[in-house]
Amino acid sequence: MTFNFGVLGAAKITPMALLEPVSAEPLTRAYCIAARDPIRAAAFAKTHHIGKVHPDYQAVLDDPVVDAVYIALPISEHAQWTNKALSAGKHVLCEKSLASNAAEALGMQHQAKHSNRVLMEAFHYRYHPLFDAAIEVIHSGEIGTVEHLEALFHVKGPIPTDDIRRNYALGGGVLMDIGCYPVSWVRHLMQSEPQVMRANAVTDPEEVDVEMTATLSFSNGAAAMIQGSMQAGADFKAVIEVVGSKGQMTVRNPLVPQLGHELIVTGIHGSRRVTFDQRASYAYQLDAFLGAVQRGHSLWTDAKDAVKQLTVIDACYKKAGLRLRGG
Repeated sequence: MTFNFGVLGAAKITPMALLEPVSAEPLTRAYCIAARDPIRAAAFAKTHHIGKVHPDYQAVLDDPVVDAVYIALPISEHAQWTNKALSAGKHVLCEKSLASNAAEALGMQHQAKHSNRVLMEAFHYRYHPLFDAAIEVIHSGEIGTVEHLEALFHVKGPIPTDDIRRNYALGGGVLMDIGCYPVSWVRHLMQSEPQVMRANAVTDPEEVDVEMTATLSFSNGAAAMIQGSMQAGADFKAVIEVVGSKGQMTVRNPLVPQLGHELIVTGIHGSRRVTFDQRASYAYQLDAFLGAVQRGHSLWTDAKDAVKQLTVIDACYKKAGLRLRGG
């Protein structure tokens, strides 16, 4: 039986994040779509061979053929439409950040549990073999005890002034869209939750961070520096550096390894450079989502994890003297 996705929003990320992986799965399809602008939804559907266009988001949720909903709306709308989708009996794959803040995410977690439906935050990188290998390096002791981590994700700036990422009311801010990755990277590498010691933001406009730098502390004594940037002058960079008591590890492009990556390790077994297959991280993410829905597999980036993730993000905003998103 075919598994049917309904799509909310005609976002730029949707073809790469959902439609391409779905097209490679013979028993899975993007069945329908709705967007704020029906004309845009129709054009998007025609371009990407989505068979049905609904007049609004609620019509997607009401469609009995839809098994799961993919949500790629502005972050400020994630909680509302995720909760409605879950209440309608749909599983949900929602783009990051899952919610505007930890309190919203907690409500979404409760709704998923009440509805007995899967809710997954779309941190696709976590399901690629590259990141599994990086975790194994740390927890095998190959580089000794972790002492320091540095995780950076920059995109080429400046971001246009009308971009939703520069709109506070829509959940904008670099930490919500870009800097959330370094936060997630270090949390999942360490497999524990950090305390935020310091955070500094560059804002433009007021309350909207275009660069965020934070210092985190883990219970084993390790410190981490995370940074996200989309300000003018920034160029693309996605890298993790980990220093241990007996060596070090570099992960180049943990974000989208299918576009080129490398794991570089110097430790107790000598030095090595490793690469993995070019299968898209989004395809691995789809595997995990379908495994959770159809076979009850657990997820690394479920709603419970999202609450922890957004607790760190909230703490960064507080330390930087900025309002929480959705506040």
